[in-house]
Amino acid sequence: MPEPLILASASTARAAMLSAAGVEFTVEPTFTDEAAIKREHLAAGGDVLACAMALAEAKARTIAARHLAALVIGADQILAAGDEWFDKPETVDEAVAQLRRLRGRDHVLVTAACVYRGKARLWHATAMPRLTMRRFSEAFLAGYIAAEGDAVLGSVGAYRIEGRGAQLFARTEGDHFGILGLPLLELLEFLRGRGVLVE
Repeated sequence: MPEPLILASASTARAAMLSAAGVEFTVEPTFTDEAAIKREHLAAGGDVLACAMALAEAKARTIAARHLAALVIGADQILAAGDEWFDKPETVDEAVAQLRRLRGRDHVLVTAACVYRGKARLWHATAMPRLTMRRFSEAFLAGYIAAEGDAVLGSVGAYRIEGRGAQLFARTEGDHFGILGLPLLELLEFLRGRGVLVE
């Protein structure tokens, strides 16, 4: 019998990707002091990829400690534009300010994922898709915020590229699933090798 699979994330985009791919899993998000982990990595020199993986691993390890026989997926994503790291906006006003700072610029969605079973990390992968936000008008921004409402608070970039947020962009490069927050094809390959999915 395949090992149970748990997604240690509250991300609706990650859950939707797994469900659409036909993967059976349960969701058990956990609280992680993300700010403390980010401060630690910034103080050590700001390795954004290592920080994203540390966040993903912290989530997976916490849930794996509660479900020793399960495969636990941890994932996280940091938006980096130049030397600046962006967090999820806490208010709509913060989202507006963030979108203005990203307007007309490139940014990278540094995405990390791992699978733990008990205390062992069995798999990990990263993706670093690059996105170019177009120079949208203030009128567009006002309409976008009015249409999206509090949904802009649910993602690190204040956008859902799988929805209306696509209109913010001039182009994207790299793994589309990585943009959504999970290196899905690599994860599916691991799950097939583990016997969770049929080869």
